[in-house]
Amino acid sequence: MDTMSNKNAGKCPVMHGSNTESGANVMAWWPNALNLDILHQHDTKTDPMGKGFNYREAVKQLDVAALKADMKALLRDSQEWWPADWGHYGGLMIRLAWHSAGSYRLADGRGGGGTGNIRFAPLNSWPDNASLDKARRLLWPLKKKYGNKISWADLILFAGTVAYEDMGLKTFGFSFGRPDIWGPEKDVYWGAEKQWLAPSDSRYEDVTKPNTMENPLAAVQMGLIYVNPEGVNGKPDPMATAAQVRETFARMAMNDEETAALTAGGHTVGKAHGNGDAQALGVEPEAGDLENQGFGWMNPNQNGKASLAVTSGIEGAWTANPTVFDMGYFELLFGYDWELTHSPAGAQQWQPIGIREEHMPVDATDPTIRRMPMMTDADMAMKVDPAYRAICEKFMANPAYFQDTFARAWFKLTHRDLGPKVRYIGPEAPTEDLIWQDPIPAGAKNYDVGAVKAKIAASGLSIAELVATAWDSARTYRQSDMRGGANGARIRLAPQRDWEGNEPARLGKVLSVLELIAEEFGASVADVIVLAGNVGIEKAAKAAGYDVTVPFAAGRGDATAEQTDAASFAPLEPLADGFRNWTKKDYVVSPEEMLLDRAQLMGLTGAEMTVLLGGLRVLGTNYGGTKHGVFTTREGQLTNDFFVNLTDMGFTWKPTGKNSYDICDRKTGEKKFTATRADLVFGSNSVLRAYAEVYAQDDNQEKFVKDFVAAWVKVMNADRFDLEA
Repeated sequence: MDTMSNKNAGKCPVMHGSNTESGANVMAWWPNALNLDILHQHDTKTDPMGKGFNYREAVKQLDVAALKADMKALLRDSQEWWPADWGHYGGLMIRLAWHSAGSYRLADGRGGGGTGNIRFAPLNSWPDNASLDKARRLLWPLKKKYGNKISWADLILFAGTVAYEDMGLKTFGFSFGRPDIWGPEKDVYWGAEKQWLAPSDSRYEDVTKPNTMENPLAAVQMGLIYVNPEGVNGKPDPMATAAQVRETFARMAMNDEETAALTAGGHTVGKAHGNGDAQALGVEPEAGDLENQGFGWMNPNQNGKASLAVTSGIEGAWTANPTVFDMGYFELLFGYDWELTHSPAGAQQWQPIGIREEHMPVDATDPTIRRMPMMTDADMAMKVDPAYRAICEKFMANPAYFQDTFARAWFKLTHRDLGPKVRYIGPEAPTEDLIWQDPIPAGAKNYDVGAVKAKIAASGLSIAELVATAWDSARTYRQSDMRGGANGARIRLAPQRDWEGNEPARLGKVLSVLELIAEEFGASVADVIVLAGNVGIEKAAKAAGYDVTVPFAAGRGDATAEQTDAASFAPLEPLADGFRNWTKKDYVVSPEEMLLDRAQLMGLTGAEMTVLLGGLRVLGTNYGGTKHGVFTTREGQLTNDFFVNLTDMGFTWKPTGKNSYDICDRKTGEKKFTATRADLVFGSNSVLRAYAEVYAQDDNQEKFVKDFVAAWVKVMNADRFDLEA
């Protein structure tokens, strides 16, 4: 025997950690390091479709009528490996769509169904998403058939909408156009808990005061979409649950009426599953063995019967006709008194007292058996909370109004993160303007752009004022839900005009000049604001020795106050902007982490973030005119001085406070510049330093200017969906 071979027998032939998630990667060794992965998480290298594929063009070729017909057939084609309740998969598909869309939260626009992220961890393995792996697998034949013309993101939400239509609801409409992602969304913070369904107290300053929940979270516990159906921390108390429901849905941009409609309409069809031993279920999909092929929560006791399924542990339907969209939910909830009981799986739920047999739904498998209906603690909240009860009574008095309200709320739920109406695709997309879509009228394109620029240049406004105003107008854009941005010029409206980060006094001065120019030339204020920033950059570049013309596309419109839902815009307020070296106050999160978060929401790469920050520093756009990070003696010129001086070993860097540093001459000790963490991270972080060194090179001064202009235009046009190919 070869002794060397024997010596190495049994050793692992691959390098753990360098190519797997399980090993000791960089962040495991240095957990406090700034992780830039979120800026590049959906890199083209992960996309199997290639650079030439444009889903939003491909879906326009979809035969929607044929897909809908196939979808309706699928809903009634019960499979032996996962039998349908009452022979109809409607409830399951609605839950899939709901839980895909329901992770959206207003605070940062992240989550939601717009990317198909429910296919990946952690969402695909959340306890609240149990058995939705089966729903996705049931849809696979349709995805396979229609291929590149339908994304998973669109297919999942369309399935829920078609299910409602098949069950009798007149839906409000549906739009396609959601491209898929191809890996987990690592930028979404779902909470700090280390276990599923940990007590919710850690998310609140005071769990009895739901509005003290940590931002940007919306769900009450790790692994839930909304609230615990058994009550706060699993303790039934409908009034306490009502308060949590109200806060959770508000964090999804839903008011009380929409919340009540969604609760009632969501529970008008389908059932909860808890008719068995929940402890017997297998592990979630991400923990499953290879032979499970992506399935989780395997139930050894189901025996091919829909009525023996276990998901949440709660058991039963909410209505007597769970495959028909009707008023049955209200008839049972308000027609009976209810008492607390337990499901066969041990979950706490409510059951009616003295129910008549005709109000009992039949068994999901055997129509000869009648089953007890149930309500969750969240359902009981609709009855006991005075505001919710009044809304429900209004619905009961006008069933048509209820159906319309629910249909609109369902559309909002499933389309909130698709963006404004201009992005809608398909024959069923509604034409009505809805305020939550952030409507913007079309802007003029036929004015004299050159004359407008000349007027701005002669206005007496400084380069810093021009550039900072345009930046503040555009920086609100969030790629997470396609909201914010320069289009609409909402920076001149409440609440944005009064945001501290927008320097209201300076903003008012600049707008008073730009609004007159817009009126004189027939341009929108939105266009003139962007042109003002462009003029400032062109001036600064020329002063540095470069003649550049910043690309510009006219056509932005000006939104009105009536077209602006001020309350829903409040979460877009920046609490920090590292690009302008500002934080509203000290936060637990570091300034550089907040800079990274804003860059990701704006859709910037690491290199784009770097070049923009360096350019904005030397242009003098810092909040309040502070000199932190202004590493130049030529302020107002578009030079690469920020990077040159940042990387100059002739300096030393000395902390002078929690977020302040002096940069001194290494030999004389003379203070040359001051800085913040958002400046020095570009020299300390190895990845950001690599970018900074590129722009500090003697032969890359022109590249710096060109790259800055390209990144600037990307920010200014981020919300120009009318320019999409």
